[in-house]
Amino acid sequence: MKILIVEDEPKTGDYLRQGLREAGFSVDLATTGPDGLHLALHTPPDLIILDVMLPGMDGWQVLRSVRAAGHTMPVLFLTARDEVHDRVKGLEMGADDYLVKPFSFAELLARVRTILRRGRSGTEPTSLQVADLELDLLRRRVSRAGKRIDLTAKEFGLLELLMRRQGEVLPRSLIASQVWDMNFDSDTNVIEVAMRRLRAKVDEGFEPRLIQTVRGMGYVLETPQAT
Repeated sequence: MKILIVEDEPKTGDYLRQGLREAGFSVDLATTGPDGLHLALHTPPDLIILDVMLPGMDGWQVLRSVRAAGHTMPVLFLTARDEVHDRVKGLEMGADDYLVKPFSFAELLARVRTILRRGRSGTEPTSLQVADLELDLLRRRVSRAGKRIDLTAKEFGLLELLMRRQGEVLPRSLIASQVWDMNFDSDTNVIEVAMRRLRAKVDEGFEPRLIQTVRGMGYVLETPQAT
């Protein structure tokens, strides 16, 4: 699942991004209101963590514009403004939760997971399945044929991407940007190594093999067609 952080304090933004990535989420970070709004509208996340006091456009305006555009993704306000009327205003405008700085990351993570568990008005799936491979997005668990498979955070993110884009050949450049948040470097084999480890856990000992290499193009996860 992807989270968008809109936060202009560099230390807070980096702290949140690192913590949420370690928890297994894909994270985008914007430091101004307009940049946050652009990301929210053009690459909609599963959740927005939104500061109120932002340069260029405050959090209230960002939320108002997101809702006016018809987007229903949940929003968690994270701000130093702790007046009751500020909290009420945020919730009345369509925010899902309101957390006051300074905050405990453990509490923020618990709130994030609770909000995502509710889903987007009950329509956002909380699990993915391809053949007998199941991925639980909320509990961050994977199983195949009923057998639990332990993955690292990066492996989980990689598998989630492959399953969400089932049947689509994903180039290494896209995998690098989505899972590692980096530009693809043809001199590194980090993606090949990660894919090899993921295959060893997800495919070895099971039939059919789901993760395929498309030579010269990338990788795809799909159920082979019967011949």
